[in-house]
Amino acid sequence: MADYTTVSIPKDLADRVEETIEGTSFSSTSDLVRFLLRSIVIKHKEEGELTESEFQDIADQLRDLGYLD
Repeated sequence: MADYTTVSIPKDLADRVEETIEGTSFSSTSDLVRFLLRSIVIKHKEEGELTESEFQDIADQLRDLGYLD
């Protein structure tokens, strides 16, 4: 069994995530966060280190989705 750690996010963000994932294949905020982090890590491994521009693109996309302030 995998070991887990806790990541804290603001309650208002967690509420927005819960609303966003309704009707999707994500069953929880944790599912979505794991998916997003895995996607970033996989991209990083495939392409090497993320450039500042790539990092900014990801941050912009997450902000547009309401996951970043």
